[in-house]
Amino acid sequence: MSKYTAENWPIACPMLLFGGLDSKGGPIQDADPSEWQRQMAEVAAMGFTEMDPLDVWVRVGDLSPARLNDFKQCLADTGLTVPGISTSRKSLVDAERGEEYLAYGHRLIDTAVELGAEVVSFGFFQPTTPAQDAAVWFWLAPGHKDSDDPEIYKLAVSRIRELAEHAQSVGIQITLEMFEDTYLGSSDQCVKFVTDVNHPACGLNPDLGNLVRLHRPLEPVTEAFEKMLPYTNYWHIKNYTRDFDPATGAYSTHPSPMAGGYVNYRNVIARALELGFEMPFMVEHYGADSLYNLAESREYIRSVLRAKMA
Repeated sequence: MSKYTAENWPIACPMLLFGGLDSKGGPIQDADPSEWQRQMAEVAAMGFTEMDPLDVWVRVGDLSPARLNDFKQCLADTGLTVPGISTSRKSLVDAERGEEYLAYGHRLIDTAVELGAEVVSFGFFQPTTPAQDAAVWFWLAPGHKDSDDPEIYKLAVSRIRELAEHAQSVGIQITLEMFEDTYLGSSDQCVKFVTDVNHPACGLNPDLGNLVRLHRPLEPVTEAFEKMLPYTNYWHIKNYTRDFDPATGAYSTHPSPMAGGYVNYRNVIARALELGFEMPFMVEHYGADSLYNLAESREYIRSVLRAKMA
């Protein structure tokens, strides 16, 4: 029997949607706690009981003890909890800042324990390029590609294993986010990497939406999830419409609420449950009124869980 029900399964809102600025245009990282609480309260007002701070918003691992206590008080005041914490564009093998990001990862694991999180998500995607920043959607322009140097791959595996050992020692887990053109750029690469790490506290975050949105061929969705779901221990979950015209070779994709996109998540979530998945979700959506769409996707997941756990 799962440790969760359909009604209390943690489904987090990513605070990424608020960006990195407060109401005065300053960095939200350094803002008065009332600014954090105002944004948390808006999330709670949309029916969320969980959030993922996601370090594009507030880097909780870099807060002083006093500021972290302020953050905890904001959570208590808004009724939100933090089941998982995600990193963004802080690759452990970044040529200039990899060691810095490794140290940050260790701090974040300790902070996750203080906030009651079960898991911390890491990935190898790196800062966006000027072309990506100028695009309508950043994923439509070429971005970072991981090195094919076997020594850098070994370094990536070693550093992830180091973080997994730390996580296990404090009673939590880490997870690896699928992302194009990185060491986690396909289902096979994800499975290879997590098995190369070979640590019980390290699993996968099968964020296939990161690939569905690309204007390039896509591996079969059902096959991809079948490979990754046995290792899944956190799930950034989102959907996109996707079309391909074989006459012209043109692709078209667009962010979509979960129920209306290319991936049939009813079947995928059902299969995850069959395989024993019982870790948090984090819903994602880009563009338009993201918060409304996130709340709609949360309720879609709950409706699937009710049907499949009955």
